Amino acid sequence: MKRIEKEFFNTFTDFQCLILAHMNRGDINGVTAAHYNIIEFIMRKGTATGREISMAFNISQAAISKQLKFLISSDLIIKKQQETDHRKYNLSVTDKGRFIIENSETFRKNITKQTASILTSKELENFNYLLKKLLNHVKL
Repeated sequence: MKRIEKEFFNTFTDFQCLILAHMNRGDINGVTAAHYNIIEFIMRKGTATGREISMAFNISQAAISKQLKFLISSDLIIKKQQETDHRKYNLSVTDKGRFIIENSETFRKNITKQTASILTSKELENFNYLLKKLLNHVKL
């Protein structure tokens, strides 16, 4: 690795640790980015069915079902049988699940404000441009 790549690696590692340390404040082991996205989707809609989530994320219902079981057992979402069709269930976010989403959003807003206060407008534009470029091209 070149010197600048090592420096970037170390800086990026520190930034990643900052984010992960914050995520762990919820003290919920095993919550993945996929779980987070499902919780946020349900929260933004108010309620959702497994089928709606499956279609929105373009993932099989079997795969979504596995994720939902974890979220329900972790008390992050609840499922209630629909009154009109007892074969269907509506999913909604619990207070614990809402805490994860709101806490993460607050964290991102705080990081954004701090970054904007540290960088000039031009630096912030460049930083945003570079992050977008990375997001569009880095494949994991």
